[in-house]
Amino acid sequence: MDKVTEHPEGALNLALAVVASSSAPLLLLDGDLTIIAASTSFYREFQIDAEAAPRRKLSELGNGEWDRRQLSSLLQATASGSASIDAYEMELKLKGQTPRQLVLNAQKLEYGDGNLGHVRLLVSVLDVTDARLAEKLKDDLVREKAILLQEVQHRVANSLQIIASILLQSARRVQSEETRTHLQSAHRRVMSIAALQRQLAASRLEDVELRPYMTELCKSLGASMIMDPDELSIEVNVDDSVITANVSLSLGLIVTELVINALKHAFPAHRSGKIVVDYHSNDARWAMSVSDNGVGIPSDPDSAKPGLGTGLVEAMARQLNAEFRVEEANPGTRASITHG
Repeated sequence: MDKVTEHPEGALNLALAVVASSSAPLLLLDGDLTIIAASTSFYREFQIDAEAAPRRKLSELGNGEWDRRQLSSLLQATASGSASIDAYEMELKLKGQTPRQLVLNAQKLEYGDGNLGHVRLLVSVLDVTDARLAEKLKDDLVREKAILLQEVQHRVANSLQIIASILLQSARRVQSEETRTHLQSAHRRVMSIAALQRQLAASRLEDVELRPYMTELCKSLGASMIMDPDELSIEVNVDDSVITANVSLSLGLIVTELVINALKHAFPAHRSGKIVVDYHSNDARWAMSVSDNGVGIPSDPDSAKPGLGTGLVEAMARQLNAEFRVEEANPGTRASITHG
């Protein structure tokens, strides 16, 4: 037994000194929840008469706002040693004031033989009203941001549809076959970006399920570019990976460019075939490929020269710290992106 428990009066004086010198609201109660002492800050914060409070029960303070059955039960259980109060939260309503949110903690202090008459409870009171208000404001701002983001997404989707429609109408009116081809290509790219935007809007900002994302994207590409589904098809072979929205956007744009390139060049003269989009990951390592069973890489150097789409894919692969390769698939061509 230490010197404090050997001399109850000394321990009590120490507790009184701690309470009196505290700048935070503190209470010292006995086993019957009668107030032995309280800090000046407690009296000031909660408008309690400092002279009348000692030797009164906690439930009798003020206008009865501290008379809480659950709080009394928890304090009595703490005094008996069968429970403890750790971050008990309550709302305190003072006349003429906005309700305050308080967090209470109680610690049992034993004196002498440990009988109830020697039990003391040290209770700290923390006002978290401002913190709770800040949390509410933050939640309100998050909800408002989500609503605004949804509105922006709708506007972006509508704008993309308008742009795609204008491009398609322009392609039908021009006389130059080369210009028509460029306009149609631009239309397909805008439609693919619109598909990306729809899928990302349906996903959480933090992560995206890759399989439905790629499936929807390839379905949109096929609908806009494949005239006869019995002649050409796009197969999606993607695992259950979940990735961030930024990475999914880059991968979606890469797939768009590679699929469009395959549909334009791998199957001339109504040649039938299939394009396969594949993605598999293992921890931080992942690999994605777009392969076809078409005519393969042209032997003519001029025809095999990388175009704008290939340059875009290479640039996006570098941003992902990934390696981009194009090789013969025998039959067809295989473009791959590997990371790690």
